[in-house]
Parts: sequence; C-alpha cells; structure tokens
Amino acid sequence: MAKKYWLFKSEPSTFSIDSLKNSPNGTACWEGVRNYQARNMLRDDVKVGDEVLFYHSNAKPSGIAGLCRVVKSGYPDHTARDPESEYYDSKATPGNPVWYMVDVEFVSKLKEVMPLAVLKETPGLEKMMVTRKGSRLSIQPVTPDEWRVIKKLMRKYE
Repeated sequence: MAKKYWLFKSEPSTFSIDSLKNSPNGTACWEGVRNYQARNMLRDDVKVGDEVLFYHSNAKPSGIAGLCRVVKSGYPDHTARDPESEYYDSKATPGNPVWYMVDVEFVSKLKEVMPLAVLKETPGLEKMMVTRKGSRLSIQPVTPDEWRVIKKLMRKYE
C-alpha cells in the first residue's frame, strides 16, 4: 500500500510540535479526535509510515509548524472511556470503542510557522482542504502533489 500524506491540526495550547518533540522518544498518541469523518480516516486510512504536516490551529499565525510520521495505525482511543478525561464519551465501550487514535513520531520543527495565508496564495494548493473556506476537519488528506509543493515551500521556514 502506498504511503499517504496528511495534515493533522492541533491547538498549540493543547498539544504543539514542541509537545511532540519533548514527548518520550519523540512519540505520542494523537487522541481526542471527536469528528466521525476524521475518526474514520484515523481508523481506516492513516497507516504506519504515512507522513504528516503538523498544523497549529487557532494560533497567531495558524499554519504548519513541522512534520511528524505515523508509527502506529488506528486503535481505540482510551481517553473516550476515561471519565476524568476531557475527551470522555459515555457511549464508548470495550466492544464499541467509538473513537480512534494513532501514534505519531516527531520528524522536524520549522524555525517559524508556515502561515495559512502563504498556503492560500501558493499555486498548486488551491484545492488543498485546509485552504478552503469552512474546512474545519482536524485530520485532512494531502495529495502527493500538494505534499511536494509544501516540501519546497518549507525550505524557506527551516
């Protein structure tokens, strides 16, 4: 199966590229996704070896902060069954976990965030989900062509 590319959004006040970098072994679970479409991608489509743009959302500026890689494919999100967790869901059970997560590994951090405004004005990224108005999914596919364009752009931010 061919490697895929993704954009994962997180508010840096909740979990940032630095949080990932400073996690034990530079790896962490990407938990707390509570949108069914994003959940389905985590459960069914995101696989070990896939590459991820780590995107800081609800930040100044919002944009790509670095890269990570998937090191464990989708598995039940244990936070859904923890009543102490902000991600608790009373409908989640061992037989019906409802929510899924993956594990990611830190790859690199940009010296400065590549702002959304730059992505929106870059030829070849017009159809990229994150550049479209109303696009709020926290897990988004990135096409190989979009990935190549962004990797070239990243040289200015490394």
